Amino acid sequence: MTLQRILPFSRTLLVSVLERGSIAIDGTCGNGHDTLYLAEQVGETGKVYGFDIQREALQATEARLEQAGQRSQVHLIHSSHADVANIIDEEDKGNVSAAIFNLGYLPGGDKSIVTTPNDTLDAVKSLLELLRPGGILILVVYSGHPEGKKESEAVTEFTSSLDQRNFQVLRYGFINQKNNPPYILAISKT
Repeated sequence: MTLQRILPFSRTLLVSVLERGSIAIDGTCGNGHDTLYLAEQVGETGKVYGFDIQREALQATEARLEQAGQRSQVHLIHSSHADVANIIDEEDKGNVSAAIFNLGYLPGGDKSIVTTPNDTLDAVKSLLELLRPGGILILVVYSGHPEGKKESEAVTEFTSSLDQRNFQVLRYGFINQKNNPPYILAISKT
């Protein structure tokens, strides 16, 4: 058996909770790969909210969605993921099936613009309320840059303290790879 790499494993987790008509959130659109995957999984009857603080990320995501014919079910939002609870529709609160964040910086973009511990923790706290029972929140954590190390410590400490009666928290990552490999923190709401 070969162990799944980080990004394919995140998709395994997503597909376990998503179906046509589901509601999903991409907290960090980046170049649009996860946003597109979520849109394909939820279909035209579902809804995806995609957040990013960089216009170029939203433009890249929109182009990717348009090319794949998956734009209609996606709401792209030029804002921090920390604002998620104030932005998603009222009827979607408590009904989110899945959310994913690729923390760090935009691949190929300005490496000085990064996700931050405070905003990410605010988003995680909000999403734990917005998830439906059985829903999942996935954080792909990159700790190989100075802000990423701080963010990694903050989200790991916070998720480790979640009450096991309400949440299951999984950490998945490879420990024998060089250069601070990414890892997953997956939170399932019970």
